[in-house]
Amino acid sequence: MLTLPIREVIVATPRARIVRLDLNGHAFDYAPGQAVAIGSHGQQKRRPYSVAAAPEDAKRDGWIELLVGVSAEGAAGPHLALDAGQLVDVDGPLGAFVFPPAPDERRFVFIAGGTGIAPLRAMMRRALHLPHRDIGLFYSVRTPDEFAYEDELRGLARAGDIELRQTVTRATDTDWTGPRGRLNRDALAELVHDPATLCFICGPPALVDDMPRILTELGIPRHRIKIEEW
Repeated sequence: MLTLPIREVIVATPRARIVRLDLNGHAFDYAPGQAVAIGSHGQQKRRPYSVAAAPEDAKRDGWIELLVGVSAEGAAGPHLALDAGQLVDVDGPLGAFVFPPAPDERRFVFIAGGTGIAPLRAMMRRALHLPHRDIGLFYSVRTPDEFAYEDELRGLARAGDIELRQTVTRATDTDWTGPRGRLNRDALAELVHDPATLCFICGPPALVDDMPRILTELGIPRHRIKIEEW
């Protein structure tokens, strides 16, 4: 277990915060997609959060980046105080939902719901370093203000590094002109058109339940569909 200070807390969306834990020179090796269990120092209860950056990002920047869901008041819960300088106990890395070290595939599709973008961002940032890669990202949230890392993702899309599709399931805001409703077969077919595509899914149960079936119908073998539910 490591005990690390919170370096900074950044508002990602009204209901999520980017929390950076300062490594203070400690080595922390993990695979893209893995999580850590954290709680305020001395607090017995800890909760798991996926690391939202690739391992090379953590080594370069000197921090572990997490995407932490919060209440309407901005609180993570009794297990964690979100204040800069607060000491946090960290267990991990945890989990087998990881991006392979040397994938055979060249096409990768990531399907995220809400804060499920966190481990997929870590995986995607690793995939961007592969010499031959073709990356698609579907990102579904309830309302337009819930897209975490939106500027970064749209910047990657503008640069041609990824194909990005966003959809909103509960939009009433007239400012949102993009797709609405849950991801369906027609939407997925825009990016999933090669059976040699490695797919990663993370989000709420309904998304995780629906997507493997639809991907299979689109010709993706089950062994190329990796899921993580939260």
